[in-house]
Amino acid sequence: MSATPPPPPQQPYGGASQQLSPADEKLWATLVHIGGILFNWIPALIGYLVLKDRGPFVRSHTATALNFQITLFIAYAIGWITSFVGIGLIILLAVFVVNIVFSIIAALKANQGQYYTYPIAIKFVS
Repeated sequence: MSATPPPPPQQPYGGASQQLSPADEKLWATLVHIGGILFNWIPALIGYLVLKDRGPFVRSHTATALNFQITLFIAYAIGWITSFVGIGLIILLAVFVVNIVFSIIAALKANQGQYYTYPIAIKFVS
């Protein structure tokens, strides 16, 4: 009587991630950009951490959105610090408008299946 070897151990949480379909990649990339309008850098960070290995398109868009949102966070901080002088209020308003406009443009490009790079983002992650 021969003993069969035990099955290989399962990796926690389902193991290696599977690639997303192109339609799912476009959907998640679009949602990450729109989420930036509502929740600043949080959707971009979560999207990058969770989806970066699920496909090249979604990785590019989540990284670009995260870079843009971190850049805006720095601009918001500068605006708050200088708001007692008065110029900070103008900076805060400008950053708010830039966030809405460029995030909508990026979401539209993602939904069309095109890559997009924000014109005013510091590259922190790639």
